[in-house]
Amino acid sequence: MTDYRYGNNNEGHVSVSEWIITALVMAIPLVNLVMPFVWAFGTGTKKSKANFFKAQIILALVGVLLWFVLGSAMLGSFRRIPVGVQL
Repeated sequence: MTDYRYGNNNEGHVSVSEWIITALVMAIPLVNLVMPFVWAFGTGTKKSKANFFKAQIILALVGVLLWFVLGSAMLGSFRRIPVGVQL
């Protein structure tokens, strides 16, 4: 049972207005790089919102990793084409 006497209301749902404010904050440059970490790992954030931003951080890290791997693979394949050979 959740005890709401001490202001620990992290189990409730995230309202539409809170999601709109979240989207507006995420539209601000540089702030959108910091706030996902604050919402994912900070105290006082509702669990569903924290889990959403933890998933977003994981997906962003996977995307950056794939970008480096595929980018280096493409650069490596360009270097294998001999100079002067027409395709």
